[in-house]
Amino acid sequence: MVVFLLVLIVVLALLGAVHWYVWRRLVRDVTTRGSLPRRLGTAAVVLLPLLSFAALASSRAGAPFVLQQVVAWPGFLWLALLLYVTLALAVGEAVRPLLLRWPTRRARTAAPAPVTAPAPVVAPTPVPVPVPEHAPAAPEEPAEPAPRTDPAPTPADVSRRLFVSRVVGGAAAVAAVGTVGYGTYGVLRGPRIKRVTVPLAKIPRAAHGYRIAVVSDIHLGPILGRAHTRRIVDTINSAQPDLIAVVGDLVDGTVENLGPAAEPLAELRARHGSFFVTGNHEYFSGADAWVDHVRELGLRPLRNERVEIAAGFDLAGVDDVAGESEGQGPDFARALGDRDRARASVLLAHQPIVVHDAVRHGVDLQLSGHTHGGQLWPGNYLAELANPTVAGLERYGDTQLYVSRGAGAWGPPVRVGAPSDITIVELASKQA
Repeated sequence: MVVFLLVLIVVLALLGAVHWYVWRRLVRDVTTRGSLPRRLGTAAVVLLPLLSFAALASSRAGAPFVLQQVVAWPGFLWLALLLYVTLALAVGEAVRPLLLRWPTRRARTAAPAPVTAPAPVVAPTPVPVPVPEHAPAAPEEPAEPAPRTDPAPTPADVSRRLFVSRVVGGAAAVAAVGTVGYGTYGVLRGPRIKRVTVPLAKIPRAAHGYRIAVVSDIHLGPILGRAHTRRIVDTINSAQPDLIAVVGDLVDGTVENLGPAAEPLAELRARHGSFFVTGNHEYFSGADAWVDHVRELGLRPLRNERVEIAAGFDLAGVDDVAGESEGQGPDFARALGDRDRARASVLLAHQPIVVHDAVRHGVDLQLSGHTHGGQLWPGNYLAELANPTVAGLERYGDTQLYVSRGAGAWGPPVRVGAPSDITIVELASKQA
């Protein structure tokens, strides 16, 4: 508890410092004291983080779903804007001194104006004054040192600083808004199809070219709803896969609130069916209720179990590691034990970190999500610290791991440097 409080204090202090910095550069430095723009900017810097906190906490607090939707858009978008405007302003700090000095250097290099010499002035002839022989000499007064004062900023200096602050701040704001706007469009447009070929030694010739549609991290919630699900279903069905694998983090909310948003999943079509495994967010949203609901929609949950696919391989699925807090979690022995290891095995597991367990149990291919590919650059570097693979296909011993970037977004409905995707994994037989 003490560690949690210390971490919370550090995080809040950091957020406070970042907001103060943004207020200083985007509000104080570009507006005049007491002006309406300064008052509005200050109010926004105070209100927006409060909305962000409300967006993050409203679901956990059980707030009405309508309220969650109201605070989600401005609250989550502000988090993305804050990230990119801070990065842009940091870059602007390197440019600011150059812009401040450029006009001064230009003024110094200008040619001096010609000076006209004044006409000579003839001084009058001094009249000698007699001095007494014994008159005392006048005492000499000690010279006082001139006080040192820094030159006061001229109106030109103040005007130049204001101009430079507005240029740098305006450029940072435009860059941040443009980045977030494009990233939001990428999410709302829907994921694009990505195709990957995975050769497996144990796959029979009859299964050569078998296609599995992998979709993860749909994240239905206050922002992404039924229309988002519809786009995903239409995209998957257009690819005509042989099997569909939904590998976790389908929702951010209860069945009561998001059941209607998930209904288009009932229209998924594949000749060998659709399968589902839990992700960590299901355990924040009522995993058992969602497992029952997706079953009603026609998807088959794989909860630490496997099924033999007629094409010639075993498909297994394990619960997410977040389920361990509820006495569930992954059980590899149950899902993969006592199977014929001469057959190829494909494992559905939400988080890539379980790949080492998959290696020990002789899995040929693990399909995962969870990372979002980092979602917001430079978040991919942080994701690399917690996951063996952030996106794409990599090999671990005799096991290959494929990690999808996901089809939705958590928190800000924004992706930068990590476009959403639905992957068609095509199995290739070495016997073909």
